[in-house]
Amino acid sequence: SDFALPCQVIRPEPCDICGARIRFGKAAIKCRRCQLLLHPKCQEQCPRSCKPRPRHRAWPLEGVLADFAPTTPPLVPALVVQCVTEVETRGLTETGLYRVRGAEQLVQEWKRRLLRAGDTLPALSSVADIHVVCGVLKDFLRGLKEPLVTFSLHPAFLQAADIPDDAACGTALRHVVNKLPPANRDTLAFLMLHLLRVSRSPDCKMDIFNLSCVFGPTLVGHSSSNPAPYTILEDTPRQCKVVARLLSLPSSFWRGFVGTEQENLIPT
Repeated sequence: SDFALPCQVIRPEPCDICGARIRFGKAAIKCRRCQLLLHPKCQEQCPRSCKPRPRHRAWPLEGVLADFAPTTPPLVPALVVQCVTEVETRGLTETGLYRVRGAEQLVQEWKRRLLRAGDTLPALSSVADIHVVCGVLKDFLRGLKEPLVTFSLHPAFLQAADIPDDAACGTALRHVVNKLPPANRDTLAFLMLHLLRVSRSPDCKMDIFNLSCVFGPTLVGHSSSNPAPYTILEDTPRQCKVVARLLSLPSSFWRGFVGTEQENLIPT
C-alpha cells in the first residue's frame, strides 16, 4: 500500500478524510505519493489509488490573486468557487451570513488546508458551521498581497464611486472594472453575483448596505500595503461605498465576465 508512512503529529492538523483534528503527539498515516494525512481508523475510507499531488499547482501561502487563479478562463481561484458553492448550497437560510464570525481557529485551519491542497480541494461539506466557510473566503481575500481592486486602480474606484449621478457613476465603474487584471476582474464579477444572491435571500437579512460594510475593507482595502492611520479612517466609508455601487451594477454586466460555464457551478 502507498500508506506505509506511519508518523506522529507534531502540530495538530486536520485528517484529510474526516476533517477532525489529529491531536499533537497522536499517531497518523501519511501517503507516500500524495501526502494525504489521516487517522489510522480512516484508512478504510480512503480511495484505493491516488495520484501524486502536482507540485506546480500547489498554492503559495500568500500572493496576488493571479497566483491562485486557474490557467483557463474564467480566472476564478478554485478556493473561491468552492467556498461560494458551499455557502449557496446550504447557507442562504442563515441569518447574518458573512457578518456572524466563525470560530477563528477553524477558519485558519481550513484556510491552511485548502491552500496546501492547491487545485485538489477537500470537500467543505464536512465543515459543520457555514460561518467558518464564510470566514475562510473573507480571510483568503483579506490575506492577498494586494486587494482585489489592486493598489494602482484603488484611487480610480474611489473617484468613480464618488460621482453623484448614478448613470455617470455606473459608466465610470464599468470602465475601471475593465482595466483590472483578468483574474481580479473575473473573481470580482463572480463575487458580485454571489453577494447579489445573498442580498436577495430574506432569511440572511444581509442587504446591499450590510454586505458592502462587511466586504468594503476586504475587497477594496487601501492604495498601499502600509496605509497611515488617518488614511485608514478616511478610506473605510469610501471602501463600503465602492462595494455598494458595484453591487448596484446589473447582473448582466458581471455575467459577461464569468460566462455561463462558471454560473453552472453555482446553484441558482
